[in-house]
Formats: sequence, structure tokens, C-alpha cells
Amino acid sequence: MRLDEDKIQKHFSGKIFDIISSAADEMNLECYAIGGYVRDIFLYRPSKDIDVVTVGKGIDLAKAVANKIGKGVKLSVFQNFGTAQIKYKDLEVEFVGARRESYERGSRKPFVEDGTLEDDQNRRDFTINALAICLNKNRYGELLDPFGGLEDLENCIIRTPLDPDITFSDDPLRMMRGIRFSSQLGFDIEPETFDAISRNKDRIEIVSKERIIDELNKIVLSPKPSVGFLLLDKTGLLELIFPELVALKGAETKDGVGHKDNFYHTLSVLDNISLKTDNLWLRWAAILHDIAKPATKRWDNRLGWTFHNHNFIGEKMIPGIFRRMKLPLNEKMKYVQKLVGLHMRPVTLVEDEVTDSAVRRLLFEAGDNIEDLMILCEADITSKNQDKVRRFLKNFQIVRQKMKDIEEKDHVRNFQPPIDGQEIMDIFGLAPGAEVGRLKSSIKDAILDGIIPNEYEAAYQYLVKKAATIGLSPVK
Repeated sequence: MRLDEDKIQKHFSGKIFDIISSAADEMNLECYAIGGYVRDIFLYRPSKDIDVVTVGKGIDLAKAVANKIGKGVKLSVFQNFGTAQIKYKDLEVEFVGARRESYERGSRKPFVEDGTLEDDQNRRDFTINALAICLNKNRYGELLDPFGGLEDLENCIIRTPLDPDITFSDDPLRMMRGIRFSSQLGFDIEPETFDAISRNKDRIEIVSKERIIDELNKIVLSPKPSVGFLLLDKTGLLELIFPELVALKGAETKDGVGHKDNFYHTLSVLDNISLKTDNLWLRWAAILHDIAKPATKRWDNRLGWTFHNHNFIGEKMIPGIFRRMKLPLNEKMKYVQKLVGLHMRPVTLVEDEVTDSAVRRLLFEAGDNIEDLMILCEADITSKNQDKVRRFLKNFQIVRQKMKDIEEKDHVRNFQPPIDGQEIMDIFGLAPGAEVGRLKSSIKDAILDGIIPNEYEAAYQYLVKKAATIGLSPVK
């Protein structure tokens, strides 16, 4: 089958493909575009990453192509893997020789040897990724689809080319990839392929945490992430890679009083927030916002089910989760911690009278992340009672307006007290110590509580009075 002329012109015109085709013909090498780039042509998805497979030495072809391009090209050779990469303008082209693979039971690193295009297509993870298009001039645009990948694309099906048990046992990361494609593309996993994931789930233990989290992050960033997480749960993979999330499952009733299933609530919050932001770490805050509820769940005869301090306990759990899952232990983790720790605060403002002092403190503690915090809190409203949803969202708008008014008037976001610790020591002749910290904090609290304005003179007068109560007076 040949691609129609319009598709060829749209996707395979331009300098890079002309050069690849010319270089392959000059070297008498069969040459094909394969994998995701070809798949995305039929999905009408733009792609800048191109995989090229040749029946021969992929590195040699890459070098020839780079030489023909000349200026503006960057060539990287990975001799140990038999691959090379060309970066040219906004494109990335990976070159590899066609190969066949075999695996040992305890490793997902294959034994590789040269092979045919058929061998290379056989080793692909899914039929939709085994599509290949010839780039040689005499067969330019010819589509090779030995496993019915095009039909699976049309029917929105994820299916392995060969026996799925062998496919997933050989390389268990393919199980995560299949679920990721289902979540990204909105495709169904073919039943036998799905069942094979369940049967082989324990093989995921031979995959590095780094590779697993890379796939999981792509699921988190998919249009409706709950699709991927539900598939991970149904196949049994989620309990192996993210047991803390599975622990949220279940609703319990006592004396006629129940609580919601926090697993499905969390997925609803994640889907809600995904409608508003592509920020990966804000989405992770949604995933982790209630992560400590199992640890804090208590029954109170007067109040019913309680989860006191689940936000603060959750904040403390996050470093351990990030460390185990190989997520970054840097400012991104601290950002997630901050949002999880603060996510109940705007809700409290909604339920109570919105005081200036409470709003100032929230602005100060959230700093530049205040808008992300509000997005998280609004996504956290998952009630099926639409009147309740509308009421909460309306109250959040009141809080937003109050924050805007106070920020314009008091400038408390990320503020530092007008008098710092060094000046306090100079004023009272103090050595560094806890007393200096307490005096500095008293100024901050007075500003946040609206006792004094955020100005130097007012802060100085307040400081002198406060110091006098503990027997201190200025030395100059």
C-alpha cells in the first residue's frame, strides 16, 4: 500500500527526507520511517521526532545524512547501542539498523543482532507502532503494515504484534507504555493484550524506577489521566508502583455515616485540574493532596469520620514517596509539598468568615503559588450536588477578590519584615539567638494581623514597645 500523494507531500517533503532518501540510495540501503512518526500521520498529530530504520548500519547512514546537510546539524553517535541521532532545525531523527532481539528472563536488556525489516517490526511493542514507510526513491511512500496496525488505528485499539505474554515478559515496560498510549490517545486495550498485562504485572520489578516514572508522568499529563490510573489499578500494576494511592481505596460506613472513596475522589480531582493546567507538578499535587487520609482516618462519636491534619501529614509523606519513585527531590518536590500542606486553607476561609488577617497569612505562606493553590482547591470540589458545587465556587470567588484587594493594599505576598534580624541585634545590642527570631516574628505577625502597616516606621515603633515588655530598650 502506498500513502496518497497529499500525505507524502505533507509529511515527507523537505530537505531532511530528500537527503535521507538520497543517502540511503547511494549506500544501497533499504530505509524506512517507522514507529510513532508514522502512527501520528494517521492520527493527524504533529510530530518532530522521526525514527529511521535501515537494513544495514544505522550509524553509517546517519553520518552520511549529517555530511549532506552540512551546517546547522548536530550528530550524536551511541556506539554501544548501534544508534545515532541528528538534530536539525526543530527535528530530531534517530537512526538504527534493523535488528532482531532475544531476552533473558531476568533482564529487559535484549541480546541484539542484525536483522531484516520484518525482524524489526516483530520486535515492536504495538501494532500501531510497527507501521513503516519506505524512503527509498523506487518505493517512496510505500506503507508496510504486517500486523494490521492501520486497522487498529481506525478502530482505536492497542494490541501487540505477537504473543502479548512474550512481548510483556521480554520487556515489561511495554505494559506501562500500552496503558500510557490508551490514556493519551483514548484507545481501548484489546482484551487478550489487557489480560496479558495482568498476568505479567510482577515482571515490572525488573524495570528501573526511572523508566517507570517517565511513563507514569506521561500518563499524568494525558488529557484524562484517570483513564490510565484506572487501567493501572485494574491490571494490578498500580499497587506495585504506587501503593500509597491504592491505599486510598474504599468507603466505610458506621452508624449510618459514611465517607467518600478517596481513591476515586483523587482521580476526579486530577481530571478536574487537567482541564485547567498542563503543569505536571500541579497535577502531582492533585494526586497527593489526600494521600495521608488512610493514616489519619478516625471515627469520632460526635463528628463521624475525621481526617485531622491529613494535609500536614501528607506534606511530610511526600519526600519519601518522591525518593522511592525517583521523582526530583528539589524545588519541584517542595512546590508539591507546599500545595498539599496548604490545600485546606482556602476551604476554611470559605466555610468561615473571610477575615483580612486570615487572607494575609494565606497570601504570605502561598506566595507566588497562590493561584495554583486556588486552582487545586477548586478542582477539589467533586460533589455530585451541583448546588453545593456552585455555592463553593461562588465562595472561592469571594476569597479571590478579597486576596486581590488585600494584596493591592498591603503587598504581603512574599514580603520580608521591614526590620531584619541584624538590625534588631544592632538596635538592642543583642547577640544572635532565639530572642532575635521572636522579635522579628512579632513584627511579621503584627503586619499579617493588620495591627501595623507594612512600613518601616510603624514596624520600628511596634518593635520598641514589644521589646520593652521583656526588659529591652534601644542602645542607640
